[in-house]
Amino acid sequence: SGHVHLPPPQNVTLLSKDFDMILTWMPGEGTPPDVMYTVRCESQDRMGKWIKVPHCKNIPSTSCNLTCALPDFFIKFRARVKAISRGFQSRWVESEFKEYHLDVELAPPVLDVSVKETLLLVNVSFPVATCVEGFHWMYDLDLWEAGSEKKKRYESIFRKNTMKLDTTALSGNYCLSARSSFQSIDFKHSKFSQPVCVLLNHRG
Repeated sequence: SGHVHLPPPQNVTLLSKDFDMILTWMPGEGTPPDVMYTVRCESQDRMGKWIKVPHCKNIPSTSCNLTCALPDFFIKFRARVKAISRGFQSRWVESEFKEYHLDVELAPPVLDVSVKETLLLVNVSFPVATCVEGFHWMYDLDLWEAGSEKKKRYESIFRKNTMKLDTTALSGNYCLSARSSFQSIDFKHSKFSQPVCVLLNHRG
């Protein structure tokens, strides 16, 4: 009975974080230290057809970023993973089903703020993978005077557009913060970014 069974991975979970879809797992109990893992995924419209994920074949880590390996962003998919060590393999363990378009979790955008005469110019960059750059990512922007609770909100700005705010009437220390937004069924939002503050001093 010299047959060795490799413990299968545990807690196999599809999670979304910072615009990405990531498969995570834990080594099964009694897993040898030199174990490797291989991941495949399957979409709900083509059940039984498991797609290879080249960058997650025989990897030592316990996670795999699947964002750009997804067969379709609008169809539910799941992934599976198995352990491999010294010619032995565990059975596959499957995750639950998720859909990128519905389940993606957003991260705050990064703000780039500059002052040009009486204009405040705001550009944002989104930490998104190239394969999902084409999505209609938007952002909301808050502007307020430092120390004040009263914020002015500008909503649903397309991420590639420069926001130009007229500062003629403003004087003092002003802060800006933005959150990513995205419409799937409802609008979903990220948390707001760390505030960026600028000093505006206009002498009439």
